Amino acid sequence: MSNLFESLKAKVTGKNLKIVFPEGQDERILAAASRLAKDGILTPVIIGNAVSVQSKAQEVNASLEGCEILDPSDNEFMEELVQSFVERRKGKATEEDAKKILLDENYFGTMLVYTGKAHGLVSGAAHSTADTVRPALQIIKTKEGVRKTSGVFIMVREDEKYVFADCAINITPDSQDLAEIAIESAKTAEMFDIDPRVAMLSFSTKGSAKSPETEKVTEAVNIAKEKAPQLTLDGEFQFDAAFVPSVASKKAPDSVIKGDANVFVFPSLEAGNIGYKIAQRLGNFEAVGPILQGLNAPVNDLSRGCNEEDVYKLALITAAQAI
Repeated sequence: MSNLFESLKAKVTGKNLKIVFPEGQDERILAAASRLAKDGILTPVIIGNAVSVQSKAQEVNASLEGCEILDPSDNEFMEELVQSFVERRKGKATEEDAKKILLDENYFGTMLVYTGKAHGLVSGAAHSTADTVRPALQIIKTKEGVRKTSGVFIMVREDEKYVFADCAINITPDSQDLAEIAIESAKTAEMFDIDPRVAMLSFSTKGSAKSPETEKVTEAVNIAKEKAPQLTLDGEFQFDAAFVPSVASKKAPDSVIKGDANVFVFPSLEAGNIGYKIAQRLGNFEAVGPILQGLNAPVNDLSRGCNEEDVYKLALITAAQAI
């Protein structure tokens, strides 16, 4: 395991954190939960019928000692969760609705986080992104001052670490969105011991091309600087001007970013998604994420093609976000 995850392990071990796993019938989830409990890192809370979960765990040879199992259809918290859900949805759900909705493992798990019975949630091994994110947006919601959640990848190759955003959620972010994404991505970077130097990317550097697309990024830079003046942040940059010192000295000699950016904010989801996959496949970077940011409590989404190791690592990240 890379230094990044060893350091996260050290950060979260002993903090008595509970992370919810709504997919109690998935062998990758059970294997990762078993390891997390055995390693003494956190308490996995597995959602599902206890008999079925234990039976599946035995089938895949995963000990669930140190894990908690909670069944949405039979648990001591249900009445409290139903009341909290009705209150949170402010007239959009009756008690009757809530009882039905909370039988869904993702909604049930998200309510455990919202009511403080757990510290974060990891789902998506067997559910779509929408199934994971929708309950989080309805119940946990975004932090004050943040309009939208966004999804970042930590790109890791040996000792190199970079943050790429938004590569998962917002298709066509406007200037306000991009500024928020930049500020939240800098906070995520700090969690991974990256001293953030934020570059707002475009196909233009410092006005070398003019279009609504480049002006959107320039405006985002101004908003971000106003909201977070302490941040080392600039743009708009082409990627080489943000990353290569010799190019930066020619194209943006007066910038605080000297070709040494480590947090890259892409102007659209298509650019971000293409960018991280190029780095992953051509540059042999490990892409860790997507990590959802901007929420009041951590909820993270696995890829349905994930393996046990991905689940284990995303649980570590979720636990670190919860501290």
